[in-house]
Amino acid sequence: MTEAAERFSGLKKVPPQPAARLLAMANARLATPLDAPASAPVATVLAELAAKDALVDMLRLLSVALPARERVWWACLAGRDVIGPGAEPTPPLRAAEAWVYRPTEENRAAAQSALALAAVDDDTVHCANGVLFCDGTLGPGDLSRHAAPAGAAELCAFAMNVIALGRRPGDHAAVGRLLVDRALDIARGGSGRIGPDGGGQVA
Repeated sequence: MTEAAERFSGLKKVPPQPAARLLAMANARLATPLDAPASAPVATVLAELAAKDALVDMLRLLSVALPARERVWWACLAGRDVIGPGAEPTPPLRAAEAWVYRPTEENRAAAQSALALAAVDDDTVHCANGVLFCDGTLGPGDLSRHAAPAGAAELCAFAMNVIALGRRPGDHAAVGRLLVDRALDIARGGSGRIGPDGGGQVA
């Protein structure tokens, strides 16, 4: 197995569906032209995007490939990057992390409430919004009767990681690789806490 193939192997939490189908279901598109066929799995497409240095498209594909809980956790790690080491988590980030630990309707409602407490410039609202739209609806309670826009939850995780890409200190390429490798670790069943700082300390 080549190094590239090994990097994208064992993604047991990624649905065994073509990457193109997962993207279409989330109303998402890649900017990079692909040589892989429409039937190619996520790992194959990720390897091609990596070879083409298409970092943003890798983040986009990972945002639609991870299941809901894992996707929110990936966003929370990026949220920790944005607030900085040792900073007190924001209400939306704290609520999103609580939902990851216990994905109950009560904690989903708490994430909804936390959005009302968020500052206007708080980028970690993407974490709580990812919880709100986690099952493809607009939220808990009566909101669950209404469908969220296609790919809303996936877009939240993507946005949080793109923001972290621009905010986290370090070389842009190295930061991008860390964000991708976190998602890959999560997709293998890991915690995503990789890198020199453990990928953020979770409350």
